[in-house]
Amino acid sequence: MTELVHLDVEHGIATITLDSPSNRNALSAQLRRELAGHLATALGDDAVRVVVLTHTGSVFCAGMDLKEASSGAVAGQEFPQILETLWTSAKPVIARLAGPARAGGLGLVAACDIAIAADTVTFALTEVRIGVVPALISVTVLPRLLPRAANELFLTGETFDAARAVAIGLLNKAVPAEELGGEVERYADMLALGAPGAMAATKAMLRAPRPQSMAEDLQQMLELSARHFGSDEGREGMAAFLEKRPPAWVPGSPG
Repeated sequence: MTELVHLDVEHGIATITLDSPSNRNALSAQLRRELAGHLATALGDDAVRVVVLTHTGSVFCAGMDLKEASSGAVAGQEFPQILETLWTSAKPVIARLAGPARAGGLGLVAACDIAIAADTVTFALTEVRIGVVPALISVTVLPRLLPRAANELFLTGETFDAARAVAIGLLNKAVPAEELGGEVERYADMLALGAPGAMAATKAMLRAPRPQSMAEDLQQMLELSARHFGSDEGREGMAAFLEKRPPAWVPGSPG
């Protein structure tokens, strides 16, 4: 059986590539299984600092495989697990889009920490137009989008461009197609400068609900700050700064 998702690791960057162009990288059962497996491998590899999710072909991801779904195939738990893994990953994940995303593909994009697309890419939440509900992907998409835009796009299914995707919070950046690779590499290099423990803790902080009391919130953040200032990473990072050298966790550093 031909592999539909590939994993390559180089210089601390794990690149996971959707490679099922014949069905526009639709989320077939095989693709979901392989994507979940490669994510687990990349996130469990201590050498990996950043994950990049990308694709071959002209489409990033067309959403669920409707041929499988129409035949009565049950989606199972793989897709919810993939979304949760991307969202809660201790390591930063970048979505790299050279082509359109539809339906479930937007769920993948929204679940990643950083999303960068070519400025020609388009998006659409098309579920209601085929009589289904964009339920699972709402868990990752809704926290990213402005509320008015979410209502409009979930209910109309209208196609929107990369510039609007940036404006409403789905994308971080849209760049000319010829600059996409360089921009993703720039972000990956920046993310790799962060200490692994501090990155994981910062990601957890960003997704955690805040206490209603400001005093409680400040106390929790004081404790979090103190733990990391006193950690091995914190001491190494401050020493490296004072000694004008890269900290030990930076790929390629002597430490």
